Amino acid sequence: MSSNELVRANFPLPAPTVGEVDVLIIAGEHSGDEQAARMVKAALARKPGLKIVAMGGQNLKNAGAELVCDMMPYAIIGVFEVLKHYGAFRQLRDEIIAWILEHKPKTVCFVDYPGLNLRLAKVLDEHKVTQQSGGSIRLIFYISPQVWVWKAKRRFKMAELLDTLAVIFPFEVKSFEDTTLETKFVGHPFLSPDYELPTRYDPNGPLLLLPGSRSGAISRIAPIMFESLQVLLRERKTLKAKCVYASQSLKALLESILDGFGDLKDSVDLVSNDSPVEASCVLTSSGTMSLNCALAGIPGVIVYRVHPVTYFYGRMVMKIPYIGIANLLLDRPFYPEYIQGDAQTDILVREMIDCIENPGRIEQVRKGSEELRAILDKPAGGGVGSWLVENIEG
Repeated sequence: MSSNELVRANFPLPAPTVGEVDVLIIAGEHSGDEQAARMVKAALARKPGLKIVAMGGQNLKNAGAELVCDMMPYAIIGVFEVLKHYGAFRQLRDEIIAWILEHKPKTVCFVDYPGLNLRLAKVLDEHKVTQQSGGSIRLIFYISPQVWVWKAKRRFKMAELLDTLAVIFPFEVKSFEDTTLETKFVGHPFLSPDYELPTRYDPNGPLLLLPGSRSGAISRIAPIMFESLQVLLRERKTLKAKCVYASQSLKALLESILDGFGDLKDSVDLVSNDSPVEASCVLTSSGTMSLNCALAGIPGVIVYRVHPVTYFYGRMVMKIPYIGIANLLLDRPFYPEYIQGDAQTDILVREMIDCIENPGRIEQVRKGSEELRAILDKPAGGGVGSWLVENIEG
């Protein structure tokens, strides 16, 4: 797809049909569109008359927002892809700014996607139309960039540009304590009433392999997972496994890796991530799915391998004791982490057997899952829908 094709997909941006806009929501990628849609549903349930316009995707439209820009063609990953379409992204930014300057929504709510959203906030600040710069438009942000992992100094720039921030992990509030930015924990979207966990615990279910959703991660993590499973099946011949893929191209990559393990493919089902899976044990990378599995109470371990240079750089800049979200939330290794050279076949085999056959470990994981739910549930003061309404009315 060329830059021009991206531009033709969305421009020119239409005027809103709702008249004066209470809030413009900007969600630049798929997960942000999903989480923003839940926020909109909750806000409209509390105050049905809100005039909400969105630059996002179909989920926001279905939730009741007027969609004036489909942002999903821009939901691409990787520095190379962004640079390849630089012209389109620049025009997207300029079009969004022009729309805001013309239609002057009372509030702009940015959702995740800090690479674009914080740039938009900066340009709006330069135009002196935001409350922080002496104007009338309130800028709010839902789902913070992970300043607790990297780019920590970004929090001070956020405080200069934004009026308030809603976070989905309680420990993130502390990350902004040394700034002037009002920060509120509003609960995690995985505990929303309409969210169905994509994984479920079944003591008689298959082993679950989650090597990630990017080709680079899969190429490094899937082989050690498959090798460990192959060794385990020599001892536990009746076991089966499922490996989840996020796209057809990633399925093809997994199939090519599996081809190097002989008849192992007869014991591994490759399944799409668009339907729930049951499992007795999980080997997972450190991404979002690891938190889903933890909330589902599935025993398991984190397996993570990256390019050596990436790992060295990460060790230099990341000041956190764990890479798994569940481990960070509980401040203990809910899922043992095996990173780089520590991810060895014999270790992973022992871990899988323990996850399946050790009643004490299974019970420990169940209790840990309950702790996680209590930590991530929305506070008594209300969830993200209430936060949005309060900031529109305030």
